[in-house]
Amino acid sequence: MRIIKIASIVIAVILILQILAVGINILQNGPGKWDGRTVDEILGIETEKATVADIEKLSKSDVMQLFFAADSPVFINMKGEYKAKLVPVGIFYNVSEYYSHHFMGPGRWEAKCFYPIEERKGQGYNLFTVFDDGKSKSVRTLRMDTFVGPSKFDSKVSFHLVYKAYNKDKNESMCDEIRRINDNLYIGLGYLTWNLGTYNPTPFVLYGESAQWVGPDKTDNKITIENK
Repeated sequence: MRIIKIASIVIAVILILQILAVGINILQNGPGKWDGRTVDEILGIETEKATVADIEKLSKSDVMQLFFAADSPVFINMKGEYKAKLVPVGIFYNVSEYYSHHFMGPGRWEAKCFYPIEERKGQGYNLFTVFDDGKSKSVRTLRMDTFVGPSKFDSKVSFHLVYKAYNKDKNESMCDEIRRINDNLYIGLGYLTWNLGTYNPTPFVLYGESAQWVGPDKTDNKITIENK
């Protein structure tokens, strides 16, 4: 009985700490609305010269403000494979990073990839690196639908990634929104319904010149567009 009691106390303490951590992570988002600053003012540098390193210097609340201040990219311009990484901000950064590289897909998360099928609708996938016997290979999976439409975070428009049509279980409710900083840098917010949705987003960036669209792996039996 004593062991059960101790175990119950430990579990309760862990749950309380998790709730507190989530609360802190949400508070670190800041006011939850745009404070009126421009992208240049938030970054402290001319927008067209901004790099990933400039975003990584910001606090989590300023990263959120950066998203609010930025505009949606032109939909048809989002074509190809873009390198991606999480922004190292917030108390949950290490947890989010571990999830991205170990649970979100089959390996280390490296990129997001898009192809516009219509003027405002398209498809895409994520790229992962899988290591086996000292060798690495790229796996293109975790597909999504893409479109431009009203944001879930504010009254502006975003470039949306919605995963529900192609994924089940932990990734079924995954959604991302992306906005443009410059032609080689984009700020994104990802969220999962089971992880408090838009109240608890994970910031990420897309960066560099896009590589050619390759298409999802043929092992994905829901491919609906050709590799181009």
